[in-house]
Amino acid sequence: MPDTPRIVLHNNDTAPLARWLRAAYPQAGFRECNSYEALPALIESYRPEIVYSVRFAGTPGFPRDALFGPYSPRWIANGGAGTDHYGQWDPQKTIVTNAAGVAAGMMAEYILGGFLHFTLDIPGLQKDKAARVWNARKVRPLAGKSLLIVGLGHTGQAVSARAKAFGMKVLGTRARPEPMEHVDEVHASDDLHDLLPRADFIAVSTPLIPATRGLIGKDEIAAMKPGVIFADVSRGGVVDQSALYDALKTRHVAAAALDVFETEPLPEISPLWALENVIISPHCSSVYADWEQASFELFIQNLGRWMRGERLVNIVNPARGY
Repeated sequence: MPDTPRIVLHNNDTAPLARWLRAAYPQAGFRECNSYEALPALIESYRPEIVYSVRFAGTPGFPRDALFGPYSPRWIANGGAGTDHYGQWDPQKTIVTNAAGVAAGMMAEYILGGFLHFTLDIPGLQKDKAARVWNARKVRPLAGKSLLIVGLGHTGQAVSARAKAFGMKVLGTRARPEPMEHVDEVHASDDLHDLLPRADFIAVSTPLIPATRGLIGKDEIAAMKPGVIFADVSRGGVVDQSALYDALKTRHVAAAALDVFETEPLPEISPLWALENVIISPHCSSVYADWEQASFELFIQNLGRWMRGERLVNIVNPARGY
């Protein structure tokens, strides 16, 4: 393993990444790339062993083929948690790591914030304030209510810890069920349909892989308890957006906080924009003030392992997507 691997930093703003890399490893040779279009030529000419990459302009046009083509780097460090934009790859040829866990706490706060937005009737309070009306509204507690977390990974576990602090009963699903702290019941993913009617709140935080595409479809939404409050921070494609819209319009699903969509940016013609019982955010639940530095610090730690010939952390299994 070379002492000074060739690295490409791929993001829309690589200046801070370059600064952090120089501070940690002055001997590392690297190039910077600030667009999707320029990456293929740079990989072919520079032949990097490592690429640190952030999906900064959405999935359409992302230079996936260059990353896994004939000049593929040995290690791709994905700056975010999701790797669905990579499709499938040969893990014997290319190691892919992700930054799972870096934004878990922030995403959990987004989910709980969405729940509180509706249980405290913030929209109604804002309307009354605008109208200068003193109207005593009833608020609803989270304590004693049941929360179903679909996907007990880093984010799901961060949600469960915060939900228990509110006094909620926490149910959750994961591919390999085992007892977990802050979760009252851990179930297999195949048990999802049976759990849906039990939940007052549902948080979806599973990665998008073939097994989870369309996981929350029309039948699953129909099985939910009437009046459930829903939050989705997974990936567009896990939830059937059309079926969810229908359920929100009829109030079978009382309200939803949605950070991910089947098409991003969400088209202006989407009927979701017009629903008062929906929070729409532009896939930013994981974006906080220092997230890029936290993600890159994880890369720096992994780079040290790489240079010492040690196993990297957060290696993604392409069959599982995490």
